[in-house]
Parts: sequence; structure tokens; C-alpha cells
Amino acid sequence: MTHQDRSAEAETFLVAHPEIEFFELLVPDQLGIPRGKRVNRDGLVSAYRQGMNLPGSLFALDVTGSNVDASGLVWEEGDADRVCFPVAGTLVPVPWAPRPTGQVLMTMFEHDGRPFFADPRQVLAGVLARFSALGLKPVIAMEFEFYLLDRSRGPRGEPILARVPRTGRPQSQNQVYSLDDLKDFDTVLHAMEEACRAQDIPSDTATAEYAPGQFEINLHHIDDALKAADYGIMFKNAIKGVADQHGFEATFMAKPFLEHAGNGLHVHLSVLDSEGRNIFQGDDPLGSPALKHAIGGLSATMNDFMAVFAPNANSYRRFQAGSYAPLAPSWGRNNRTVSLRIPASSLEATRVEHRVGGSDANPYLVAAAVLAGVHYGLANKIDPGPPTEGNAYDKHRPSLSDYWELALEVFSRSEVARTYFGESFRHVFTACRMQELKSFEAIITPLEWEWYLRLS
Repeated sequence: MTHQDRSAEAETFLVAHPEIEFFELLVPDQLGIPRGKRVNRDGLVSAYRQGMNLPGSLFALDVTGSNVDASGLVWEEGDADRVCFPVAGTLVPVPWAPRPTGQVLMTMFEHDGRPFFADPRQVLAGVLARFSALGLKPVIAMEFEFYLLDRSRGPRGEPILARVPRTGRPQSQNQVYSLDDLKDFDTVLHAMEEACRAQDIPSDTATAEYAPGQFEINLHHIDDALKAADYGIMFKNAIKGVADQHGFEATFMAKPFLEHAGNGLHVHLSVLDSEGRNIFQGDDPLGSPALKHAIGGLSATMNDFMAVFAPNANSYRRFQAGSYAPLAPSWGRNNRTVSLRIPASSLEATRVEHRVGGSDANPYLVAAAVLAGVHYGLANKIDPGPPTEGNAYDKHRPSLSDYWELALEVFSRSEVARTYFGESFRHVFTACRMQELKSFEAIITPLEWEWYLRLS
């Protein structure tokens, strides 16, 4: 593709949107946090034609934005730049911005054109190449849960649920699938739906979830997993932006309240062959042998990727019995207590729902980990064992890593992670999360003073 071919998208957009003054060039980091630069109209065209230089160490940051020296991407190579180019089809207006603004996702390459190994989007692209080599195409849909919060904090810094806009009263109870809860927050939820439409994010309307102030919005199934993950990044950015515009704060934190449900990122997945047929469709509701092999691979690799599905200290608070967050690999039809659910559907729509990831996880890496598990199962024809009926919490001993350091140790040694994500990415990811873990553990908490200061 020539520079002119690249810039045609930008030039067409600029003609259609003469009012837009600035553009945010977004590079989602290892945690999915958008970083990048803000440019004017000329800068947008330049980014399409020449690319935008940014240091590779952008993918070697902890959650505070601090460089991780142990990544090997900082001092050892002089904090060298790579080049980022826009992701086709992601140039959109930002309707919640206070002045006319646009945005586009960027992805990083080496200067010789090779994908940069530490960019999570490129990791997903590498996993997808394995499916393409087999003539297969995954179909992906993501579901995100989030909370709407008040902008203020409690006396200990704890989050406060958003007050009901119509009355100003605090929320006191939860009613799952409540239409009244949707009406209470109709203005902001409608603005979120409008923002998704403005950015061409294919989404459904919101549903009220299992806690006050918690909502879920589902993205549509599409047969381009990279695009599905792009939409996931854009969706989270839009929800946060619109919430802020309306005086709220939106959070995708996995477990902001111990007494309420956590926020999950569920991935629905099927696979098409070269003729467009769903290879998971079988003669009965439990699906084809290919579906069972895929489930076998997802089960076998689930613990390898727990550090991806649950990327920070808070993530592990979500995994509790009876919480709809799984504690062990399990599968079954029409059963929300399992980790790998076959939803009730027509045979043609047979799919698996992966229920492990938290909404705090990076959509690119979650998709890559899920697809790696599917490919591993298909390639090795792994038997998943019998489906679970009834309460999976009662029938399966907890076996997934239940704390952060253990998950990182498993990931750092995982041959599956090395094979599908690459040795270099595995090292950088582990180094970044380990630095964050050590920083987290270095803080003395108020509870330690309360319990141990006088009595020790």
C-alpha cells in the first residue's frame, strides 16, 4: 500500500468533517490503556502517510505509567522509537469531547515493516494467522460489564455508587434486568448508545446487571477478531468518555465493591470454515467434535492465561463461589456456573461463551488467549470430558490460579503462552506485571495499622 492509499481514508474523513480540529492518535498499551498523541488536521494526514514515532517502551509500562526496566525495552536499546500507523476503519468522531475532536487507533511496527512483538494487537494478529493457515475464520462477540460511579470518593478513598439522576438519591438495591434501573439512567445510557453509533461500534442496548449501578452492553458477532477487539478498546473509551460528560465515572475494574458483583468480559466465539460453515455446529445442542476439541483446548490452557484474563491485584477478588466468575475449567450447555458455556441457541448459531476474563483485561490479549486455546484444542484434538450439569461450583474443585503472583509464575513458564504469544512478549508482559505487583505489595495498608500496630 502506498502512502497516498493510506492517507485516502484521512482525507475523505476531513472533507466529511470540516468542523473537527484535533485528533487523538490512540495506542492501547499492554493493559489496554489508550496512550498516544494529539494532532491537528495536517498531523492526521502525516500519521497516515509517514506514521507516528513512539518508543517501544510504551508497551513496557505498569499501570502507573512507569517504565519497567526489566522489560528490556528501555535502557538496553536506548528507549528506541518504532513507528505506528492508523488501524483502517477506526477513524471516527468523538461526540463526548468538549470541542470537535476525532480519534483513530494506531498499531506499532518495526521500521522495516515487521509487526512489533510487544504490541498486543500484533499478538492477536499472530494468533489469527494460525487460523488463516487452516482456512478458518473465528467469529467473535464481546460482552462488557461496568459500573457507573459518583465522582466523589468515600472517607477511605472507596468508590461511591452513582446517585439516581432523577431524584439525587443513592441506590440501595439491585434488580437484575430491571427496566426501572434503565429508566433511572436513561439519559447517560442513551448517550452511550448514540456514541457507539457515531463511532460505528456495533453494540446492543444496555441491560441492568446483578448490582446497583452495574450495566452490561454486548457487542455484535463479527467475523474479524481484530476488528472485534478494536471495537472493545473503542467501546471502553466511549463509555468512560460519555460517563464523564454526564457527571459520572464509569469503571471496568473487576471488583470495585466486595459486596457486589464483579465486572466480567465474556467472549462468544464460533469458527467458520472456508465455505462459511460454522464448524461448531453438530447434530445436537452439544455441538460438533470440533467444538468439543475447542473446549478441550480452552480448558487445558485456561490456567496458562489467567494472568491475561485477570491482569492485576484486584482482578482476583472477582473469583468467588456463587459469583458467576469460574474457579475451574468446566463446560456445559445453558449453564452460567461453568467457565465455558454453550448458550441455548439454534444449531446454526452454536458457539462457546468464555466467562473467565474480567472487564479490566485488555480485549486484544483476551481474544488472543481465547483463540490460542481454541487453536490448541483443534490442533491436538483434546477431549474436554463430560459436560457439567447443575452447579459447577459444587462439582469442580477450584484449580485456577487464585492470586496474582501465582498466575504470573504460571504464565512465565507456560509453553503454550510462549508458542502463541512469543517468548519476547511473554517476558515483557511478566516483567511489567511483576513490577506492578511488587509496587502494590510495598504499600502498608490502613488495615495493617489497625490490626498489628498495637497488638504486635
